[in-house]
Amino acid sequence: MTALSKMQQTEVEAAAFRRLVAHLRERADVQNIDLMDLAGFCRNCLSNWYREAAEAEGVPLSKDESREIIYGMPYEDWKNLHQNEASEAQKTAFELNKPHK
Repeated sequence: MTALSKMQQTEVEAAAFRRLVAHLRERADVQNIDLMDLAGFCRNCLSNWYREAAEAEGVPLSKDESREIIYGMPYEDWKNLHQNEASEAQKTAFELNKPHK
């Protein structure tokens, strides 16, 4: 079992989360559809989880606000700068791999 206190665990988890978000911002060349195909989640999923966690703590957060936190800019700006049209292969892989609720 870990030697971390609950507070230390929360701090370590927060640091790891910030590092993940920074990494995803640096790797804007990796498309969300590729993340979904390979890992089953993308930046939008992460922003949804962030929003849900905030709301669980009683902090209302809009979809646009949570996406800006994850993307580091308004989502529409990020899409205009970095998002490419998905290829047929990417679309096919997404249909095969997309999460089922």
